[in-house]
Amino acid sequence: MINSEFHLQEGVLVITPTGPLMTADFELLKKEADPYIEEHGGLNGLMIYTRSFPGWDNFAALISHLKFVKDHHRQIKRVAAVTDNGFLAILPRVATHFVNAEVRHFDYEHKDEALEWLING
Repeated sequence: MINSEFHLQEGVLVITPTGPLMTADFELLKKEADPYIEEHGGLNGLMIYTRSFPGWDNFAALISHLKFVKDHHRQIKRVAAVTDNGFLAILPRVATHFVNAEVRHFDYEHKDEALEWLING
């Protein structure tokens, strides 16, 4: 499950996984992000804010996640992984091979710093 918070003025979407990610989570994220992307040409940033990565509910959820990334990575300037989780901490090194966005890791306690980076680069 994912909770989201949209900072419309800044063009930043903050997502907080609260349980295993489900297919429906990515449909909701699309409904939230796509109208903004269509109107503004993209997002300034996407923040993944979680103390630990909860994984996926099932294989279909993993596929939905990969499809969301494939369909949206060109419209997102920056991605901040704000976590102490080892899996997500290495995300920037892995993601640079697959997405156009600039990706950075921040420790979980540095959410404000990450938000500032997403807004101003």
